[in-house]
Amino acid sequence: MTSALTRRRLLLGGSVAAVAGGAALAGVELEVLPGKASLYHHLGADGPDGVVPDVEPARVRYGAFRSAARGKRVGWALAAPAGATAGLPVLLALHGRRQDHTAAFRRSRLALDRFLADAVRRGVPPFAVASVDGGETYWHDRASGDRAETMVVEELLPRLDRQGLDTTRLALTGWSMGGFGALHLAGVLGGSRVRAVAAMSPALWHTYDDTAPGAYDDAADFRRTTVLGRQDDLAGIAVRVDCGKGDPFYATTRDYVEEFRDAPSGGFERGDHDSGYWRRIAPRVLRFAGEALGR
Repeated sequence: MTSALTRRRLLLGGSVAAVAGGAALAGVELEVLPGKASLYHHLGADGPDGVVPDVEPARVRYGAFRSAARGKRVGWALAAPAGATAGLPVLLALHGRRQDHTAAFRRSRLALDRFLADAVRRGVPPFAVASVDGGETYWHDRASGDRAETMVVEELLPRLDRQGLDTTRLALTGWSMGGFGALHLAGVLGGSRVRAVAAMSPALWHTYDDTAPGAYDDAADFRRTTVLGRQDDLAGIAVRVDCGKGDPFYATTRDYVEEFRDAPSGGFERGDHDSGYWRRIAPRVLRFAGEALGR
């Protein structure tokens, strides 16, 4: 009740918001106010939405397969720039919670097929982008038997290999739940196989008690899979981390970045936890991944 009342007072419209805006934002920067992302959006402080390039998109193929690891049929998609796909390296794009493999390419979400085509047009070495359904597993194997991590490693990657793609040259990206998943799976696969990882607004928490319901089985599962304190797992991998300052995961993500021996690429700017922000940084993320894969 107290949090809701405080938030309502902060979000008063009209002249009250205009007068109080500076003071309210000062409180947000100190991370002492609830509803931080909503406040940033209301006060117009989360920056402009990214614009989808007006280009012919890369070709996207959709399919599905029966996953033994997840115990269900999962959808997947593969986007590749015009021309031959044989031998192309692969960027795995991991979706957020309550999304599926189509989010990577829907124009209302990330539109990575168009951003990919535009990146290649601008000189980024070509690569393919693959996505797959991860459910709400937070991209790691769960006690329920839903094993999204195993599905990616043992089922999706061999499938991509059979498509003629070069799965010895991988990059990973993802947003929110998928941002965590990208960091986690990059550490699992290691620097011998992964060239780059780019996490957008990763869903990171300091402790199990802070986590969203269902994100982990229990405290032991959290300790086993957290990426905090495990920056060395990404040794040999080019790392990029981006997060908006209006994002509820900003503080933990900032703490995570500060613990690297060498500062990752990316950074923090105006932004919310939404597709508009992710589309804004998508060109930089794809260039980062493509240049790492092209080396």
